[in-house]
Amino acid sequence: MTLPAIAIDGLEKRYRKGWRSSPVAALAGVSLTVEAGEAFGFIGANGAGKTTTIKILMGLIQATRGSASIFGTPVALPSARLGLGYVPENPYLYDYLTPLEVLLMSLRLHRVKVDHPEAHCMNWLERLGLAHAARKTIRSFSKGMTQRVAIAQALCINPRLLILDEPLSGLDPIGRRDVVDILSDYKRGGGALFLTSHVLHDVERLADRFGLIHEGVLRAVRSPAELSGDEEMVLVRSLGQAPVDGMREDFSGRWIGEVPRANLWACLNALQNAGHVLLEVRPSLSLEVAFMRAVGQ
Repeated sequence: MTLPAIAIDGLEKRYRKGWRSSPVAALAGVSLTVEAGEAFGFIGANGAGKTTTIKILMGLIQATRGSASIFGTPVALPSARLGLGYVPENPYLYDYLTPLEVLLMSLRLHRVKVDHPEAHCMNWLERLGLAHAARKTIRSFSKGMTQRVAIAQALCINPRLLILDEPLSGLDPIGRRDVVDILSDYKRGGGALFLTSHVLHDVERLADRFGLIHEGVLRAVRSPAELSGDEEMVLVRSLGQAPVDGMREDFSGRWIGEVPRANLWACLNALQNAGHVLLEVRPSLSLEVAFMRAVGQ
């Protein structure tokens, strides 16, 4: 029997804002499971409880109630985090070190044995576009470069689980694309992934399931197929000159429309008869819309 990568049961976390105030719930009975090899997107607004959950998993804070384990080991034990790659929202790295030194240190801390440690680390720095700066001190880096060092550090230990809190923060569009591609490769290699992000499009590309959390309460856990099945409307985009019923001109020569699923074939036939070139057909429900529905807004 394969142990889940993450198992959370009835997790609660309460804080006091002052000695005389009542405790405020940051997490209110969250339960979820992330299987080995699964990519799980944890979605919520600021203050929803995402980072609190991750801090509990990483042993940085203790839960008020409930339990959490990583591959069957309770998170209270430091051994739960051996072989776990972690990137916080605002990574702090020793800025007097170089990226190569940071990665080599990470290998030693996680007791990872590789034949050629320096070559192994340089390979990850190259994949993250940092090979040219491998021996420069981190204090001279931009936020985006520092973020890439943190991601390279998490990946170089060959983790079986990656926990990433806003991993795309501070990255430019090219950097985001490169990191998403690297994480996709990691996922295809069988690694488990637990990530939060405000860039919902990138989460949609990576995640097998989504947990939608709001005000400390897990409102829904859905797969992309389940999200698509909730929506009876289909988005259609085409290229052409003649107008077609149900389609509106997005800009010159490009048309967009939402049609009921039952009418899709009739719409496609009408587009073909009008000489249009089909550009896209997809369910119109996005992760953002699904989240707004889950939180009742």
